[in-house]
Amino acid sequence: MTALSRIGRGPDNRITGILALAAGSFLLALAACAPVVPEAPPEKLTLKPVGFADLPGWQTDSLAEAMPALLRSCDRLKPQPPDRNFGPEAHFGTIADWLPLCDMARSVPAGDTGAVRAFFESSFRPYRAANNDAADGLFTGYYEAELRGALQRSDRYPVPLHRRPDDLVMVDLGQFREELKGQRIAGRVVGGNLRPYEDRKAIVEGALDPRKLEIVWVDDPVDAFFLQIQGSGRVTLEDGRIMRLGYAGQNGHPYVAIGRELIARGALTRENVSMQSIRAWLAANPGEAAALMNANPSYVFFRELPGEGPVGAQGAALTPLRSLAVDRRFVPLGTPVWLDAEHPDPAGARLRRLVVAQDVGGAIRGPVRGDLFWGHGDVAADMAGRMKSSGRYYLLLPKSLTPAS
Repeated sequence: MTALSRIGRGPDNRITGILALAAGSFLLALAACAPVVPEAPPEKLTLKPVGFADLPGWQTDSLAEAMPALLRSCDRLKPQPPDRNFGPEAHFGTIADWLPLCDMARSVPAGDTGAVRAFFESSFRPYRAANNDAADGLFTGYYEAELRGALQRSDRYPVPLHRRPDDLVMVDLGQFREELKGQRIAGRVVGGNLRPYEDRKAIVEGALDPRKLEIVWVDDPVDAFFLQIQGSGRVTLEDGRIMRLGYAGQNGHPYVAIGRELIARGALTRENVSMQSIRAWLAANPGEAAALMNANPSYVFFRELPGEGPVGAQGAALTPLRSLAVDRRFVPLGTPVWLDAEHPDPAGARLRRLVVAQDVGGAIRGPVRGDLFWGHGDVAADMAGRMKSSGRYYLLLPKSLTPAS
C-alpha cells in the first residue's frame, strides 16, 4: 500500500482528508507541468508520383539482371483469379491489371538493358514510398546460409532441423478482418482453441523428439539458429550432396532479436551490433549462448526444396541482389521496386538497383523497410550480416493505376 493510499485512514478524518486533497492537488499540478509526448501516428504507406529521372542511378543500373526475378513473380501471378486484388489495398489494382505487363515483359529481349529500360518507362510509373511522408527507412540483408550435416544423428551432428508438424495451423488474419491484412499467427488447436506451439527453448530441449520430425542433423547450434533467422539455406551432407532447405512454418511465438537483448545488457552497442558481432559474443560466451538464443521464442520449421532455390514467400526462387523482402501489409509481393540505400561496405557504391518484392521476414515491419537477398557464400554472409543501411525505395506501378497519394 502506498503512502498516499494510507492517507485518510487515521483517527482524524478532517485532517487526513485535507492532506489527501493537498497531495492530490500537488500531483495534478505536477502532471500539468509534465511535457506532453505526442503519440506517433499509425504506420501508413504514402505514395508520391515521381518521374524515372528522379530515381537515383536509373540510367546506370544493369536493369536486365532484374528481369529473371520479375518473370518468376509473373509466373506466380498467372494461376491466380484475375479479379483478385494484387495487394493489401485496392489502389494496387487486381491481378488482371498486372498480367498484360507480364506478357510484355516476356517479349523483352533477354539481357538487353536498353529494351528493359524502355519497357518500364513506357508501362510503369514510379512512386516514392514513405511512412506518413517520412521517406527514409531501414534496409538490412539476408543470405542463404551454408551448414554441414548428416541424415542421421551422431556426436558430430547433434542438432536437428525440423519439418513442419502436421498439427501446426497457420492463420492469415486478413481473411477474417480487413484491418488485420498482412498479419499472421500460428499454433495448434487444443480443445477447440488455437494455442501457441512450444517455444524455442522447449523444442531445443526435446519437446518434439517423439514426433520424429527431423529432416537433417547439423553440427553447430549457432549455425542452426541463424539458418532460422535467414529462413533458407543449404546443408552439405557427408557424401558431398547438397540439401536445400526453405521456410515451411513458424511456431506462433513472436520473433525477438537477440542483438537487441545484447544491447540491453550493455554487451554490444547499436553502432556495432551485427551478425558478426553477435556470433563473436556467442563464441566467446558458450555457457550463455543457449540461454541467449532461447530469448527468441520463435522457432522455424523447414522443408526440403527440390531444384532451384531458395524460395521466397511469394513462392518464386530468389535472385541475389535482385530480390527484396518487404512488409506485405504495405507492399504487394511481385512489385518492382527501385532501391536506393547505403552499401554495407563503407567503400562500396550506393545500392541503386531494380529489385522485386518477393519475400517477407519476421523483423521486416513498416511501410519503408526492406531486406535485400545477397545469395550464398562467404561474401554474401559478410555483406548481409553487416547491412544496416539507411535508404528509401520507389514502387513501380502500372500506368493504368492511379493510387491515392
